[in-house]
Amino acid sequence: MLKIKRALISVSDKTGIVELAGVLNSFGVEIISTGGTARALKSAGLPVIEMSDYTGFPEMLDGRVKTLHPKIHGGLLSLRDDPEHMKQIGGQQIGLIDMVVVNLYPFEETVERAGVALSEAVENIDIGGPSMLRSAAKNYKSVAVVPDAKFYGRVIAELKENDGCLSESTLEGLALEVFKRTSRYDSAIAGYLSGELKGLGGEAFPPEALSLDLKLVSSLRYGENPHQKAGLYRVLKTQAPSLISARQLHGKELSFNNYLDLNAAFQIVREFTRPAACIIKHTNPTGVAEGSSLVRAYKAAWQTDSLSAFGGIIGLNRRVDLATAKLIIKSGFMECVLAPGYEPGALGMLQGRKNLRLLEVVFSPAGDTIELDIKKIDGGALVQEKDARDFNKDDIKFVTKKRPTKKQIEELLFAWKVVKHVKSNAIVLARSSATIGIGMGQTSRVDSVFMAVKRAGKRSKGAVMASDAFFPKADNIALAKKAGVRAIIQPGGSIADAEVVSAANRAGISMVFTGFRHFKH
Repeated sequence: MLKIKRALISVSDKTGIVELAGVLNSFGVEIISTGGTARALKSAGLPVIEMSDYTGFPEMLDGRVKTLHPKIHGGLLSLRDDPEHMKQIGGQQIGLIDMVVVNLYPFEETVERAGVALSEAVENIDIGGPSMLRSAAKNYKSVAVVPDAKFYGRVIAELKENDGCLSESTLEGLALEVFKRTSRYDSAIAGYLSGELKGLGGEAFPPEALSLDLKLVSSLRYGENPHQKAGLYRVLKTQAPSLISARQLHGKELSFNNYLDLNAAFQIVREFTRPAACIIKHTNPTGVAEGSSLVRAYKAAWQTDSLSAFGGIIGLNRRVDLATAKLIIKSGFMECVLAPGYEPGALGMLQGRKNLRLLEVVFSPAGDTIELDIKKIDGGALVQEKDARDFNKDDIKFVTKKRPTKKQIEELLFAWKVVKHVKSNAIVLARSSATIGIGMGQTSRVDSVFMAVKRAGKRSKGAVMASDAFFPKADNIALAKKAGVRAIIQPGGSIADAEVVSAANRAGISMVFTGFRHFKH
C-alpha cells in the first residue's frame, strides 16, 4: 500500500477536482498546484502551495514553462528503495511526490471544432502534462497517477477505505491508463498536424507506420452475432461528413450489422448527383436507381429485387418527401432509412413504424474525403487507398464493331458506378439508370451473370451489363446474348479478350473497356 503524503494537482478539466483535493487534505496530504487549478482549490478553502513557490522558479512564457523542473521530476522519478537516488535528491533538497493528478489540454476537442486555427491547435498541445504523467507512471510502484476525472471516484473510495493509502493493483491500473492516454494524445497530434504541416517530402504509400486514433462512441448490443461483444468508434481527426456523424431520429438502437449496411448505402448513394436510392442487404445492393424524383428512384431500386429487399437498409441522397415515405411504408418491413433530411409530413408518417430506424446524415460527394481502406487480418491489417478512381464517357475504349448508343453509354456509366459497390464477382444489369438484376459474391463470373439474369427475368431484354473485372471466357457473352443484353462495360485485360470481343461481335452486342477493375472483397 502506498501512503499519499504529497500530491501535485494540475488539471484543465476541473470536474470533481475540489472533492478529490478535499479528501486528500482530510488525510493531511500536502497539495502543490498551478495557475487556475490552484485558484479553484483556494476558492474552495483548501490549502495549496503554488508551483512557483515550491520550485523557486516562476511560471514563464505564458505558462508554457511551469512544471518542467528537477524538483518536480526528481520527486516523481526517484526510486525510493535506491539509496543513491535518495542521497542525490536529498542533496538537492528535492522532496518526494506521491501522487500526480493531471489531465491534459483539450487538444482533441479543440481540433474537432470546425474552422479551428492552427495556432490555437498548437497552443493546446500539452507538454508539461504528458511529461509529469509519464514520469509518475514510470515510477508507478511509488507514485499514484490519476489522468482523468473518471477515476476520481475509485481513488476517493480507496483512500477512505485504507486511511489515505492506495493498493498496488490500483497503482498498476492507473499507470497503464496513463500510457494509453498519452499514446492516444500523441497520435491525435500527429494525425492533425500531418494534414496541416508540410512533411519532409518523399513520403510514399504505404506509410512506414500507421496508427489509428479511435474513440469509443457507444457500446453495441452485440457484434455480427449475439455471442460477440462490440462497440462503435469514431476517427478523431475526421471532420468531413460521414456515417459516424449521422443523427438517429427514430427507432431502436442500431446494431453492428446495421452500421455495416448503412455504410454501404451511404457510399453508394453519394456517388450520384441526381435523386438516387439504394436498398442494401448484407452489404450488397439489392437495387440502385437514379430518377427525376426521389420517389421514382426509390420505386425503381425496390423493383429490382423486391423479394431480397425485404428487411433491407434504404439509402437516399435527397430529403424524404411524403410520396417517397408512402412508398417506403408500402414496401413492407424495412430496417433503416438513411437520408440527408425528412420533410415534416414524411417524418411523422415514417415514425409511425415502431421498428423502422430513421437516420439523418450530411452528404458530401464521394471524392470529398480521402481515407484509407483498412481490412483486419489475423496478426495485422491490409491497408489500401480507397477505390475512388473517376471514369467518364471520355475514358471509354470502344472495342466492338457495333458502338453503344448515347443512351446506352449513359446506362453503362450508371452500371459501372453501381458494380463498384457490389461484392466480387459482380455483375450488374441496368436500364434507364436503374438496376434490374445484380449478381454478386459468386466463385465464378458466369454464375454471377446467371444470377443477375435470373433476377432480371424478362426485363433483361435490351439492358446493359457491367462486370467489375474482365471476362475470362466467352460463355458469359453467350448468357448475355440469350438474356437480350445489348451493351457491356468491363475492364478488359484478359488473355481471352480477343475471343470475348469476337463473341460480342457475333452476338451483335456493343462492348467497351474501362482499363481498370472494381474488385470489392
